[in-house]
Parts: sequence; C-alpha cells; structure tokens
Amino acid sequence: MWRGGVLACLFCGTLALASASHAQPRSNHSDYPNKPIRIINTTSAGGPAEQVARIMGQRLTEAWGQQVVVDNRAGAAGTIGAEIVARAAPDGYTLLLGAGSTMVIAPLVHKAIPYDPVRDFAQVSMVAISPFALVSHPSVGAKTVADLVATARAKPGTLNFGSAGMGSTAHLGGEQLKMLTGIDIRHVAYKGAVPAIADLVGAQIQMLFVSMASALPHVKTGRLTLLATCGATRSPLTPDTPTLTETWPGYEVVTWYSIVAPAKTPSALVMRLNGGLHKALSHADTVARFQAAGNTPAPSTPEAMVDYMRNEIAKFSKIIKAAGVRIDG
Repeated sequence: MWRGGVLACLFCGTLALASASHAQPRSNHSDYPNKPIRIINTTSAGGPAEQVARIMGQRLTEAWGQQVVVDNRAGAAGTIGAEIVARAAPDGYTLLLGAGSTMVIAPLVHKAIPYDPVRDFAQVSMVAISPFALVSHPSVGAKTVADLVATARAKPGTLNFGSAGMGSTAHLGGEQLKMLTGIDIRHVAYKGAVPAIADLVGAQIQMLFVSMASALPHVKTGRLTLLATCGATRSPLTPDTPTLTETWPGYEVVTWYSIVAPAKTPSALVMRLNGGLHKALSHADTVARFQAAGNTPAPSTPEAMVDYMRNEIAKFSKIIKAAGVRIDG
C-alpha cells in the first residue's frame, strides 16, 4: 500500500508538472536581447558596408541597451562571413549584413558555396539601397546613355567598361546593358573600385559602373560625366539625372543591404528584430547619414525581403548565363 501510494503521488505530480508546463505561454522573446549581439560584415573594414552596419549597430545599442558589435569577416567573396551566420545558433545573437554580392551573385558565379542563400537564412528586413552610377570619361563625348549607346554602336568593340572585379555587381551591370542594347563593349576587371576609377579618370577605360559615393566627387570636378543612375527611381542626390531604366525599361543595378539571421530563428524573434530595425531606420540621424553616403533607407517585411532576393536571383541568373560568367573555386 505504501508503494502504491508513493507511485500514485508521483504519477499525480508528473501530471501536474506536465499540465503546468503545457499551460505556460510560449516565449515571445520579450526579454531579447539580454546579451551582446554580433553583426557579421563580409567586406573589409572601412568600406561602405561596414559603415551601414555600424550605424545600425549604434541605433540598436541605444534602443535595446545591449552592445551591438560589428565583426568584419572579409574574404572569399563574402562567403566566409555568411557561412559563420548560416551555422550559428538561431537565437538572434549572430546576424549577417546581407548584400547582393554575398546572397545572390556569389552563389551563382562560384562553383562551391558552403551555404544556400534561401534555405540557410531567415530574412529579417531590407536595410538600405544604393544605386550604381554610370559614368564616362569626358573624351567619349557622351552626355546621356543614348549618346553612349550610339557611340558604341558606331564603333563596336572600341569602348571598355571597368568594374570592381569579375562577377561583381558592377560587371554584371555592364553585361545587362549589353543584353538590353545589343552593344559591343569590353569588360576590364580591376581589384576593387579605386583602381578602376583611377584608370577611368586617366582615360585608360571609357566607362564604369560604380557607387554614387565614389563617382560624385569626380563628377563635381568635371573629371567624369554622370550619364545615369541605375536604381528604379532617381537618386535624391542627383534628382535631375535620369535613371537608366527611363531609357531601357527593366534595367536596375543597385547595392542593397539587409539583416539576415540563421535559418530556424523563431518567427517571434525575427519580428522583434524587424521592429527594432524599422525604428532604427526611421531615426533622423540614420536617414541623414545614409543619404550622405548615397544610401536610401528601405525597411521591409521579412516576406518582402525574401521576394526581392528571389527576383534578384532570377534576374542575375539570366545575365550570368548569357555572359558566360563563371569563377572557379
């Protein structure tokens, strides 16, 4: 009887604990964050991506009272840093500053990538968009994209366009222009935008797709001619300059930044992160600092970010296939 009574008590206690556990509401992560957060930046220190990450980190630190640090992990076309986040615990404390180069182009042009950009990540929000600029050397004589295309058609194979490297967004921007217009222009790959701009200013190449922040100082001094911007709408930095899509509909080449978490991050946590990012992006200082660097704040829902990335993958897949771009490794 004693043994039966003990077993009965244990059984009842187990049921009570199970019932209490079942009755507990699921965590909504309202205590997040309770320790420092790390944002992985996949580019070198001091670049435009790191600036975006640090601005966001500063705003989130102020809002949440927990340190948000930027960890630069450059190399291998951004795949080293992206893999760190793909394999991190899905707890919201290791995030990635995503970009088109890492999340779209690298998986398309490299043979072996240690992550799937869709399957291995939870998209949180778009952060910012920065359109490329199409600039030419004044000696070309073009004032508009139509002028440039006319010159290229009259002298096929004589105009060279530079980029920050084979398979870079700027390179594929030039390939997309070739597809849309049918012109014959030759690609010259550089190890970064700085040497490409230097050669364009020196008239070693004739045209270049490059960031607004890099182009405008040379445009203002007259050393380069701004032909068009490459976003869907005109840049607030140059409202009188037409977009390339105004002449050739469908053309869009931008640098974009997003915040990405590991796959299987709970949806409630993703939405808490999303809300924090939206608040940070609405801060007047954030807007001013972004715009000064040629970036436009572009908060989104996680679902919209997924759709945008899928569209980018589809677009660049066609460009890369048509251009035959492939990088070993």
